[in-house]
Amino acid sequence: MVDADDVRRIALSLPETVEKEAWSMPTFRVAGKMFVTVPDDQTSFAVRCPKHDRAELIAAEPRKFWVPPHEASSAWVRVRLGALDGSAELYDILVDSWKQAAPERLVENFSPESG
Repeated sequence: MVDADDVRRIALSLPETVEKEAWSMPTFRVAGKMFVTVPDDQTSFAVRCPKHDRAELIAAEPRKFWVPPHEASSAWVRVRLGALDGSAELYDILVDSWKQAAPERLVENFSPESG
């Protein structure tokens, strides 16, 4: 099973990613834009997700994806670490969020690794 340490390791492996504490939790940013947060309980993480995709994700896999009421208006989704199929799925989710925040020059030159 993957954990918060895996989130940190994978996030920091992505080009130009930095870790910065905000709201008393680790956040990961590229070019100053946040693309993942790890809440205090470390059983889940939050990533960027367009609202039109978010509802579909939650409907398809409600045990894996959800949105707390206070984040309903945002373009973010929470992911339960215990529901992931492993590090490859975690990697894919983090890369997708990173691409939404990263400058075009980074995305164009990005070569994905196997998770």
